[in-house]
Amino acid sequence: MTSRSGGIQRGHRSSTARGRISAPPPTLRRSSAGSPKHDAGVLGRVRVAVRLRPQNQEEMVEDADFADCVELQPELKRLRLRKNNWDFDTYEFDEVLTEFASQKRVYEVVAKPVVESVLEGYNGTVMAYGQTGTGKTHTLGRLGEEDTSARGIMVRSMEDILASISPQTDSISVSYLQLYMETIQDLLDPMNDNIAIVEDPKTGDVSVPGATSVDIRDEHSFMELLRLGEAHRIAANTKLNTESSRSHAILMVQIRKSVVESGAETNNSSHVDKSFKPLVRKGKFVVVDLAGSERVHKSGSEGHVLEEAKSINLSLSALGKCINALAENSTHVPVRDSKLTRLLKDSFGGTARTSLVVTIGPSPRHRGETASTILFGQRAMKVENMLKIKEEFDYKSLSRKLEMQLDAVIAENERRQKTYKDELGRVSIEAQKRITEAERNCIHAFEREKLKYQMEYMDSVKKLEEKLMNGQSEHGHNVSAVKPCNRQMNGSEEVMELKRLLQNETRLRQEAEEEASRFRSQLEQFMHSEDGSVLEIFNLRRMLEDEIDQKRKLEEELAILRSQLLQSTYNSDQMRRGGNGDGFSGLDSLMSQFRNSQLNETGNGQKAPMTTLFEQVGLQKILALLESEDASVRIHAVKVVANLAAEESNQELIMAEGGIGLLSMTAADADDAQTLRMVAGAIANLCGNDKLQKRLRSEGGIKALLGMVRCGHSDVLSQIARGIANFAKCESRASTQGRKTGRSFLIEDGALPWIVQNANNEAAPIRRHIELALCHLAQHEVNAKDMIDGGALWELVRISRDCSREDIRTLAHRSLSASHTFRSEMRRLRIEL
Repeated sequence: MTSRSGGIQRGHRSSTARGRISAPPPTLRRSSAGSPKHDAGVLGRVRVAVRLRPQNQEEMVEDADFADCVELQPELKRLRLRKNNWDFDTYEFDEVLTEFASQKRVYEVVAKPVVESVLEGYNGTVMAYGQTGTGKTHTLGRLGEEDTSARGIMVRSMEDILASISPQTDSISVSYLQLYMETIQDLLDPMNDNIAIVEDPKTGDVSVPGATSVDIRDEHSFMELLRLGEAHRIAANTKLNTESSRSHAILMVQIRKSVVESGAETNNSSHVDKSFKPLVRKGKFVVVDLAGSERVHKSGSEGHVLEEAKSINLSLSALGKCINALAENSTHVPVRDSKLTRLLKDSFGGTARTSLVVTIGPSPRHRGETASTILFGQRAMKVENMLKIKEEFDYKSLSRKLEMQLDAVIAENERRQKTYKDELGRVSIEAQKRITEAERNCIHAFEREKLKYQMEYMDSVKKLEEKLMNGQSEHGHNVSAVKPCNRQMNGSEEVMELKRLLQNETRLRQEAEEEASRFRSQLEQFMHSEDGSVLEIFNLRRMLEDEIDQKRKLEEELAILRSQLLQSTYNSDQMRRGGNGDGFSGLDSLMSQFRNSQLNETGNGQKAPMTTLFEQVGLQKILALLESEDASVRIHAVKVVANLAAEESNQELIMAEGGIGLLSMTAADADDAQTLRMVAGAIANLCGNDKLQKRLRSEGGIKALLGMVRCGHSDVLSQIARGIANFAKCESRASTQGRKTGRSFLIEDGALPWIVQNANNEAAPIRRHIELALCHLAQHEVNAKDMIDGGALWELVRISRDCSREDIRTLAHRSLSASHTFRSEMRRLRIEL
């Protein structure tokens, strides 16, 4: 049995002199800046690998008598393409992968260096190019559900990305698109089928902001996303491939990774203070599965499939022209000739690190297509990109860190202050006790001494009197005169002794009082010093709160100005387009009838309340106008219904007449922001009625509310957020009262991803309503697991710490503390409230 490589070797021996080797392209060169962080960037050439597909059954039968036209020399990174039995061409690539190369080997040499660069903050692109049926989708998009070794580049790259980031500080968002017939379509939302390409005039970055972006936290959710996208991708059966892709598939992965750089700064006190600078590195990873190039006479394309083939070949031709211009350093690169080249502007000649894998087949019947693919890869190897790291200062992270440090310092100071106060109180009480005890002992001692001296004085007086009585009988008048004098002298000496003792006791008491006064003064001085430090901390905290309030006010003013700008733009567009007055005839007649009836009632020309319109004209007629073919009539009818829905007395009547179904239909058909805002406002009012919860949900009210998210206008999103908050509040009240059991209808209808995505929206009204809705959903244990799986736990923790409103912070904290499921998950993740 003769191998394919053996046949080519025989041809080489017959005509070695006629073979030629393409000159290898230049290697990577670093710019004069010397660092990836400089604006000059780093030069990086497009790396190209070639992969050979094994023979299929059909080729084994049809090409049995022919030698393969391709010989691979992977150890030399060389490929030989035979022209005939005696002549061949030789090409060199960055990597040469044989038909036996594993999917893991392909990923490591083609995509892994790009993934590592993206994690460092660069943009990166991995693309597959080749003829239909040569294994591009197998190389990139194979899921490998049954055999993990067959997984393609998409799945393997996401595994490495998820393993390299921190869920607490980093984020990953994914969009999946297809370029079909020069139209960009969303594979995650088939209704979003005409997405515009936006180019930043300052930086030149190309983006598709209208595409669906999904946050990814684990591999399972990413696999579900790929399955959904592949189910919506367009494919057809041709002679070359039973499942031929008829569109270019583009997977975009946006990565935000937080890093901390340390530095040193010297302050006025001549000491070094280490400072940490939080940075966010933003990398974009793009995987492009190009549709295969084909020749119509080989693929057998007919009808619509033929038109698809023409569109594919045109876009690939435009890509080839751009690569030729870049390889030849042409002054003009025709990037705008195709949407494909516009999307890949950063990948070829831009700032991204790009790897290209060209897939070829072994059959000599397709030698022309194989040669064209190889030449495409050779030209791509001459293209050089200027790689630039993309990072920015993370002000929010630094602010949160400083706030947490400040809170910790304040808490520690309060703890120490309380300890000091307790200690001072204890010392003061003990000193007072000692003073009181000393005073009491002094008084008791004084009383005892006084009583003792009084008794001795009385005894002395008594003894003297007795001696005096005895002496009178013995000595006569002279002696009796001397003895009273002596007695008086002895009594005076005793009185002087008593005075001296009293003075000593008084002196001791004064010394005790002075010591107590000294203790009190020391206590007051200590209290004054503590009050000064506390006052300084409170001043710092007040200054920080003033800065936060000013920042919040500026954000609210900015949101208001944006809303006014959008509204002004919309009004000017309406004035330019003008309007057709005939379409208002039905509604104008109803409105004129209403005004006439109200003027008759009031008699003074003042307008009566709008809520009585249905009594004069009939709610059924007003709701019927919602189905009018004239858009202007529908808009005016929506205004009337929205005003009626603002009052609770009309809400049940609107529901009974099928109003929610008509509002849902209007929301699905309308495109302008003004109409959608009024419809969303009407549904939001109905969401606040406890009696209408089940019926509102069963008739599609929640679905209609979520469907209007496509508009993207801040006023519409604000009304949607208000409706979700009203519904969550009523639902929470019903669950607390026992009128409802089971999961929230909002979670069952798929509102949780949008709620989590907008929980930290820049617009204050949207953010406030969404934060309130999350808190109401978290109050019931049955919703906890779904909220954890959907990423709502992190938002609840953030709300409990950073929300500007104290009532919402308190509600979030209470909900997290009361739920056993939330507490267990926070313990597992080591999160402290």
